[in-house]
Amino acid sequence: MSFVTSRQEALDKLALFNDQFIQDYSAKRNFDLGPSERNNVSCLSPYITHRLITEYEVVKKVLAKHAFVKVDKFIQEVFWRVYWKGWLELRPKVWEDFLKDLKHLTLDQNYELAIQGKTNITCFNDWVQELKSSNYLHNHTRMWFASIWIFTLKLPWQLGAEFFMKHLADGDAASNTLSWRWVAGLQTKGKHYVAQAWNIAKFTNDRYQNVKLNEQATPIEDDRIYSIKKKEMNSNPKGEHLLFFENDLNLETIKLKDYKSLNCLILPNEQRKIKLAQNVLSYKEKVIADQIARLNKNVRKLKAEELDALVQSKEGLDVIYPNIGENLTYLQSIESKYSIKLNYIERSEDAYCHQFSTKGFFNFKENIPKIITHLKLS
Repeated sequence: MSFVTSRQEALDKLALFNDQFIQDYSAKRNFDLGPSERNNVSCLSPYITHRLITEYEVVKKVLAKHAFVKVDKFIQEVFWRVYWKGWLELRPKVWEDFLKDLKHLTLDQNYELAIQGKTNITCFNDWVQELKSSNYLHNHTRMWFASIWIFTLKLPWQLGAEFFMKHLADGDAASNTLSWRWVAGLQTKGKHYVAQAWNIAKFTNDRYQNVKLNEQATPIEDDRIYSIKKKEMNSNPKGEHLLFFENDLNLETIKLKDYKSLNCLILPNEQRKIKLAQNVLSYKEKVIADQIARLNKNVRKLKAEELDALVQSKEGLDVIYPNIGENLTYLQSIESKYSIKLNYIERSEDAYCHQFSTKGFFNFKENIPKIITHLKLS
């Protein structure tokens, strides 16, 4: 699978799915028919992750063409991404503990066999190679993969989440970390996802039959409790310069003042806690190039070492809030280094939606009509 790298191409992909395939989404979305057969899902996640197109644009364009009741399942799936972000924003220590856990885990032979796709489970091995080569896996397959990793191969969920983040073009700190926690039985205490051989056979059209799995697994246990921590955000522009990252490239859909300079930073692996595969980094470079070309203004691609001078500028710096993940972790290290507090600009849509992420997704789902109305998405 190859991904487009421009906003216009992403909008074209959305339009094609919206015109021709969304009607069958609810009935067919769980089938993984292989890398060459993806019309049953939108495959928009890499573009939404980098916000070449935003979740809110997607919902608005879909509802402009279809009644909500006809496409509610697709709308819910889009909002899952918003919900996950909001949930993690309210519990930042989950991300902090995930990174800390990774430092103390042993990479043994079983782990090496798993990431090389050399286990005794054929479908898992195929998915490893597909992930590495295409930087994508079907969502249902991601659940199977995580379940096999945790319950059959008995590997730490944190290492699996890291492996996904390394290789997924749509790798998102919130969606990825919390989905792995959910499969493990940590996100909703005691409720885990165990892959079943019959389910894999059915939803791969019998490509994989009689897969030998641990289907009697019990949830992973972790006694850490994460309470809600309300974040304080001052979204009023203060500086003369703006910084943004590759995970929110759609400046056209956020109200901004005129800045003296616009600066886009993509962290090199040397500055990352999780080192990305080279083809994932290359994809990010390409989508950034499209943003720079679109804006046609005083935009420069900033190097990590150049940020120090910018944050100390007397003219001031505003930052498009990158949400919890690698980029924010790096910014927090800069804040600590210089004993400063950066001025973050948060999308108003995100701020509104995240208030509904205090509980489970069911509560968030109940508020989707309210969100649609408030944000004028229909």
